[in-house]
Amino acid sequence: MQYHEAVRFLFDLRRFQVKPGTESVRSLLAEFDDPHEDVTFVQVAGSNGKGSTARMTESILREAGLTVGLYTSPHFETVRERARVDGRKIPESAICEFVERAKPWLVERAADGEPLTFFEVVTALSIWYFAEAEVDVAVLEVGMGGKLDATSVVDPAAAAVTNVSLEHTAVLGDTIEAIAEKKAAVEPADRPLVTGATGDALATIRDHTTTVVTVGTEDDADVTVRSEGRVNHQESAVAVVADDWSVDSRIPLLGAYQAENAGIACVLARQITDELDSEIDETTLERGLRTAYWPGRFEVMETDPFVVLDGAHNPGACESVASVLDDFDVDALHLVFGAMHDKDQRKMVEALPDADSVITCRPNNPRSEDPETLAHVFEDAGVDDITVGDDVLSAVETARDRADADDCILAVGSLFLVAEARQAWTRTVTEATVRDRGDATALLERAHLSQSDLADAREESVHRTVSLSLQREQARTLQEAMLRAGGNCVTSAESGSGELADVVLMGTLAAFDRLTTRLADAPDGLVGVAADVRKRVGLDTADDRGSEATAPNGADSEEAPDDGYPWTDGPAVMGILNVTPDSFHDGGEFYDTDDALEQAEAMIEAGADIIDVGGESTRPGAEEVPVEEEIRRIVPVLEALDDVDALLSVDTRKAAVAEAALDAGADILNDVTGLEDPEMRFLAAERDVPVIVMHSIDAPVVPGKDVDYDDVVGDVIDELRERILLAEKAGIPRENVIVDPGIGFGKSNAENFELLDRLGEFDALGCPLLFGHSHKSMFELVGSKAGDNLPATVAATALAADRGADIVRVHDVPENVTAVNVALAARDPDRFTE
Repeated sequence: MQYHEAVRFLFDLRRFQVKPGTESVRSLLAEFDDPHEDVTFVQVAGSNGKGSTARMTESILREAGLTVGLYTSPHFETVRERARVDGRKIPESAICEFVERAKPWLVERAADGEPLTFFEVVTALSIWYFAEAEVDVAVLEVGMGGKLDATSVVDPAAAAVTNVSLEHTAVLGDTIEAIAEKKAAVEPADRPLVTGATGDALATIRDHTTTVVTVGTEDDADVTVRSEGRVNHQESAVAVVADDWSVDSRIPLLGAYQAENAGIACVLARQITDELDSEIDETTLERGLRTAYWPGRFEVMETDPFVVLDGAHNPGACESVASVLDDFDVDALHLVFGAMHDKDQRKMVEALPDADSVITCRPNNPRSEDPETLAHVFEDAGVDDITVGDDVLSAVETARDRADADDCILAVGSLFLVAEARQAWTRTVTEATVRDRGDATALLERAHLSQSDLADAREESVHRTVSLSLQREQARTLQEAMLRAGGNCVTSAESGSGELADVVLMGTLAAFDRLTTRLADAPDGLVGVAADVRKRVGLDTADDRGSEATAPNGADSEEAPDDGYPWTDGPAVMGILNVTPDSFHDGGEFYDTDDALEQAEAMIEAGADIIDVGGESTRPGAEEVPVEEEIRRIVPVLEALDDVDALLSVDTRKAAVAEAALDAGADILNDVTGLEDPEMRFLAAERDVPVIVMHSIDAPVVPGKDVDYDDVVGDVIDELRERILLAEKAGIPRENVIVDPGIGFGKSNAENFELLDRLGEFDALGCPLLFGHSHKSMFELVGSKAGDNLPATVAATALAADRGADIVRVHDVPENVTAVNVALAARDPDRFTE
C-alpha cells in the first residue's frame, strides 16, 4: 500500500459522525493483539490546555531518560504529527502497515453499518505504533470528554483533567457538572486524578473519583502554582510548590494559565516515574518544562511588528489569549480570524481583545465558517474596520501590509488556521538532484505519485526540478499555471483535505520565469510561493526578490551581507580540536593545553579557517562532563588562541559552557543538540554570533538505537526547519544559522551516504551547510575502519564541497584543504590561476 492510499483511506473516514464510546476502538485493537495492554499510558483531558499539558508531561519524561510517545490533535501539515516517539513523527511506512492490515476489517464493519470514525482509527493506529516502538510511556491527549473518548480504551497509570468549561454540549451535556463527570472518568485505578478544575467542576470531580490532587493558585490546593510573568517574547516564568518538592522554571509558553498546566505536568511526570521505578529530580522537572516547545499556542513568529499565531477555538481560550496580549505594548491590533461553524463565534469575538482592524478568512477545512458570516459577527460586536478575506495566507499578508512596526497581528480562531498561517514561515522549496532516470524515479516516488503519473513525469524531470508541499487548492492552481507556462507539474495522489499535497515542478528556467511572473498577483497565498520558487531556481537577485511582506520566511528575505565569514567565499575548512581524554578519533592526544595549542597552530598553518574546540565527547556511550570541568578544559585553549588568524568555535551543548567560551574569545557556537536548550538560543541572539544547529536523535549517540526514516534527507530537512524557526523566534537572524545534517547521529551508514549525495537539497533551508564526517563509521560501508579512514574522509570532503557544503569539519586539515581545493578547481580553475 502506498502512503497516499493509506492517508486517503483514513481521511475518508471523516464522513462518519462521532459515535461516543470505546467499544469500536477496543474491537479494532483486538485485531492487533491488544497492543494497549503492553504500554504505560498517561491521559490528559480538559476543556483547554490539555495539549500544552500533554506536551510538557512528555518533555519532562524524556528529560528523565524515558522513551516517550505523544498523541495529540489536530495536526498542522500531516497526520503523522499526531503520533510521535521522542519527538519524531510516526513514519509513513508505519501508517501504511497499519492501514493495510486494518482496512479489510474496517471495510467489513462499515458494510455492516458500524463504521469507525477517523479519530477512532487514528487513535488505534497511534496506540499500536507506541507498542511497536516499545515506548516506556505514552501520553495521550483526550479528544472529547473522557468517559466516551476513544483514548479511554486504555487504563492509564496517571491522568489529569486540566479544567472544565462548556464545550461539545450536544455530546457531553449542557452543564459544567455533566461535562466534569464525563471528564473525571479518566481517573486511573491506582493513583489520584490530577486536576486544575475549580468550583462546581471540582466538586463534581470529587464526587465521582476516589482521590484527587488539586493544582492551582489557591492556598488550599495540594500543589500551588504561581505565574511570575513574561520573561521575554518567547518564555514565561513559573513556580510549582508541593509539600516535599518544588520547581522554578521558565516555560516556552506565554500566559498565566500555563503555570497551572506546568504544575499538572510535573505531578503527572512524578506519578509515572514512580510507577516505572525511575528517578526524577527538580532539575529534570525544570529542564523538561523549559524545552516543552508547543507551536500554535500564542506563538510569536516575528517582533517587528509582532506576529502572533494562536489556536484558541472557544471563548475560554480566546479570553486567555486576550490576557496574554495585555502584557505586550503594541500600538494597534490587526486581527486575522477564522473559526469552525460549530463554535460559539459570538462569544469568541466578545472574549478577544478590541481590534483596530479585522480580516476574516476561511481555513481549508469543510467545517470552516464563511468569512462573510464572521464579518457580520464582528459588525454586531461594534468593529468598524472589517475586511472579508478568503484564504488564510492572503489574510495574513493583508494584515502585514497594513501593520506598522509597533503593531500586532494576531491570527486566531482555530488550530486549522494556525496550521495554514505557519506555512509562511515553514515552507521550503527544495531543488532536487536529478541526474538521470533513477534520480527522477526516486524523487517522484518520494512525492507519493501514482504509478501512471510517475511514468509520464519521469522523462520530463531530468532538468530544473523543485519540490514543495502546499494546500491542495494551491497545488491545483500551481499545476494549471505551470502547464500553461510550458513546464510540467505533478502532485501527490489525492489523500484527502487533511494532508498537504506534495508538488514537483519541472521545466526550463524560461518556464519557471513565466510561471512565477503569472503568479505575481495570484490568490490563495501563491505570491509568496512564487517568490520562494524564483529564488530556489536562481531567477532572482537580492534586488528583485520582493518585499519582506511577501516572504516572511527568513530564507527569502534579502541576501545576508558579507560579514567576512570564510564560508561566504567557497567551502571553509573547520579543524577539530578535542581537548578531551575520550573522543573517538584523537581522544587524549590534545588533552594537555600545550599540545592543543601546538595542534591548533599547525591546523591554521595548513589552511584551517575555523578551529572547533570541544571539551566533551559525543561518541556513542560517552559520559556527560560536568559544566565546570568542560569549562576548565576549553577556556585556557580559547584564551591562548585569541589572536590567531582563524575563527574559533566551541563545540558544546551547554549554555553555561558556551557563555564562558564566548567570554574567552570564541566566535561561533556549535551545538550538537540543535539548540535544544532555549538558553543557548537566547545567548546566541544576545551575542549576535553564528550558531551551528545540528540534527541529532541523541547526543551522545546511543549505541544500537534504530531510527526509521521514510526519506532521511527530507526528514532531516523537515526537523532542521523547525529548529531554525525556533532560532529565529529567539532573535537569531537566519544568516547567523549554520545547519549540520548530523552525520552519524541516528543514521545508518547508507543513510549517511545518501545525505552526502543530496547535500544540495539543504539549500532549501537558506542557511550555510556544515558537513561533519571525519573518520566516522559511515565509511565502514566501503571497507574502511571507523576512526582510521583518512582516504575515505578526504574523498567525502571533495564530494561534499562539490555538492554544496559551505564548511567541512575534519581532523586532518592539510589533506582535506587539498580535497576542497580540488573540488573548487573542478568548478572554477581560474580561481587558482589569478
